[in-house]
Amino acid sequence: MKTFLTALVMGLCGALAVFVSFSMGWATWVMFLAWVSYYLFGKSIKVYIPSFLQIIAGIVMGVLIQSISGLLVPAIGALGFPVTVFVLIGSLAYVSKINGLNNIPAWFLGLIIFFGVHPELQVIPVLELLVPIVAGVVFALINDTGLKYINSITHIKNKNEHIRK
Repeated sequence: MKTFLTALVMGLCGALAVFVSFSMGWATWVMFLAWVSYYLFGKSIKVYIPSFLQIIAGIVMGVLIQSISGLLVPAIGALGFPVTVFVLIGSLAYVSKINGLNNIPAWFLGLIIFFGVHPELQVIPVLELLVPIVAGVVFALINDTGLKYINSITHIKNKNEHIRK
């Protein structure tokens, strides 16, 4: 019964997430990437927030890579982009020494989101990336809460059955 309830919660959350994402025209994969990141980086909002901020920092790094390379390409040609990537991603070795900025996979998730969606380099399109990210975290939180509830009721049921025996 527990497996059925778990499947039901996960399936309903996933279906609702896809429905909302498609209805709103979001990049569904971004939402699911954020959903997975919630589970990878903490499974609680308090623990997850530093990783969330580093995902955002990765998006900002993507903006910087795109912007700086756009300035360098006219000066040094096709090497402008890889040189910019080398410098900024190489800087993560130093930035990751700072407490709270040391989750390199979170930075790369932000870079993946930015370069995967490839928004226009304007404030609104870049900020719009936050919408499916936040939605993904919310769906993960709803899913996780539902699964914790199922675990608590099945644990109580199992405990009561054990006491009866």
